Order: sequence, then C-alpha cells, then structure tokens
Amino acid sequence: MPDSVPFRPTADVCDDHDDHGGPLPQIVAERFVSLGGRDGFAGVVSTVKALDDNSLVKEAVAEPGEGRVLVIDGDGSMRRSMVGGNVAAEAADNGWVGFVVYGAVRDSHELAATDIGVFALGTVPRKTEKHGIGTRDVAVTVGEVTINAGDRIYCDRDGVVVLPPA
Repeated sequence: MPDSVPFRPTADVCDDHDDHGGPLPQIVAERFVSLGGRDGFAGVVSTVKALDDNSLVKEAVAEPGEGRVLVIDGDGSMRRSMVGGNVAAEAADNGWVGFVVYGAVRDSHELAATDIGVFALGTVPRKTEKHGIGTRDVAVTVGEVTINAGDRIYCDRDGVVVLPPA
C-alpha cells in the first residue's frame, strides 16, 4: 500500500522545496484542462503508457487505488478517449484520487460530477480501441518531465508538480 500523499497547492509545494531544500520539484510544461470533480489532488503515481487503447487503464482502476493518481501517457493523441465517465466512476469507487492524461477524455459532464481529479489535454467523443496494448508502471515522459511509478504528484489549476518518492 503506497504512503498517503495529502493534497497541497502546487505553489506551496514548490515554495517549500525552493526555500527549504530537498529535491527540486519538476514542473510539467504541458497545460492540462481540469475536467473532474476535484480541481486539486495529489497521490503516489501509477502509470499506463498506451496509444488509443485504454485496456490497461480499465485494468488499473479495477484494482484498489489506495489514494494513487494514474498518469496515462497517450502520446498526446486526441483521436480516442483514454478515460470516460464509467472508468472515472469505477476509479473513484476503488479509491483512486485522480488521473493525469496526456491525451483525451470524454463524458466531460459525467467527469465533472464524479469525486475524482481529471487533468487532460482535452476531450473527444470517440471511445478507445480494446486490444490490450500498452505497458503499466513504466517511466513516462509528459511535458518534458519523466514520471515514474512511485513518484509523488500534485495537481491543481496552477499546474502539475512531480517529486521523487518520499
């Protein structure tokens, strides 16, 4: 079970590390849109790397989330949605606190009504293919930042900040 990561505003996380030492936070350069029911969230990272196929996303959210954040590297594709309303609801029910999607999501009205954070590049109405293609808990690179399973991630309207494990 991962250690809990309480939410703190990203500006505070940066200030604390800039002013008091420790590892410098990595700031993800990509600008995400907040589409979930939570505008701010934090957790230990789990990752999925897959292009236009959310089979491994569905597999991940079926497991106990234990306060984790699922970072999905969809290679920035806006062709198919990696997270929709049903996936987000299952994730929330299973204890996940959020998604960071380097790609598209759908069912934005359902996402907004679900108690989970969803940061994505944008929306598209088309669902994904289901071929079981992709990898889990591997290093992904989003917005010039390499994010590893086990890292700590903080997300709010100011941005996305990543720190190594505690």
